Amino acid sequence: MIVAILAGVFLKEGFPPRLLAGSLVALLGAVIIAAGSGAERRIELTGVLVCLLAGVLYAAGMVAQKPVLRTTSALQATWLGCTVGMVACLPFTPTLVTEVGEASTGSILGLIYLGVFPTAIAFTTWAYALSRTPAGQLGATTYLVPVVAAGMSWVLLDEVPPALSFVGGALCLVGVALTRIRPRRSP
Repeated sequence: MIVAILAGVFLKEGFPPRLLAGSLVALLGAVIIAAGSGAERRIELTGVLVCLLAGVLYAAGMVAQKPVLRTTSALQATWLGCTVGMVACLPFTPTLVTEVGEASTGSILGLIYLGVFPTAIAFTTWAYALSRTPAGQLGATTYLVPVVAAGMSWVLLDEVPPALSFVGGALCLVGVALTRIRPRRSP
């Protein structure tokens, strides 16, 4: 929803009614999944604020990346983002050097996996899609994440989702479908 708003304002993508309606439906689904997944019903304000900040920063990054993709390839944009991240982490290099010697092979391989798959490949694929799709529409597809996460935990970890997760998942799917349906053109 934040991506759609920022893209509408800063990228001049506008506020298509289907995008806004679909985003609201999918957001409701994500809230239902989150509400139905925990046994504890207490809400921590700090956690909510951190999640909100993460969403705003993610949306701002996505909207900022869109103009960059007009002049650079998805791979170049991803490489640039990773380079900026690496430079930001340089102050932690001494700690890395001392701790990498103590790390297990599994930990090092896990770190390499995280660098290659969810970072390099996934972000390059995302940048490729962003270069060809309005940011607001592509941002709405992230509402599929709770559905996929619940499905994967069910299949891979044998964690049966609560009944509310199915309702929320259905709303997420319907909401994303609404954002992707194009209005019919009159002949």
